[in-house]
Amino acid sequence: MSRVQLALNVGDLDASIEFYTKLFGTPPAKIRENYANFAIAEPPLKLVLIAGAGEPGTLNHVGVEVESTDEVAAAAARMQAEGAACDVQEATTCCFAVQDKVWVSGPEIPWEIYTVLADAQVMLPPDSACCAPGDVAVVAPEVVALGVKTGNGC
Repeated sequence: MSRVQLALNVGDLDASIEFYTKLFGTPPAKIRENYANFAIAEPPLKLVLIAGAGEPGTLNHVGVEVESTDEVAAAAARMQAEGAACDVQEATTCCFAVQDKVWVSGPEIPWEIYTVLADAQVMLPPDSACCAPGDVAVVAPEVVALGVKTGNGC
């Protein structure tokens, strides 16, 4: 099952967890320092709360969680064919998870399409950016296959 992801910057993580637990009728799937996420079945939503990363009440980032690396690769290939600027990231640690993902630059905000491979004990590795694409650029068409290093573009 795919679901839209909304990552919100929050000022009070505990109060936000309490509110969203009541709103969606489900407890968080994961709670870590300055971080919580909810895997909501109805409506299908991955809600991520990040404390201390931005102005409370603002959008941190958006995405689509999919079930497999193959689905990430298919999305990357589809967006590449549409001429979108992309950044493929394989086995990257972000949001206390190891993920395969592609960032697709939209007209206002980048979107991540990702799958979770494993749990991680850190939000992100030292000297690394999380929840943001690297430098993206439209590249010459090529076959996209995660697991095969092809550079930063789709």
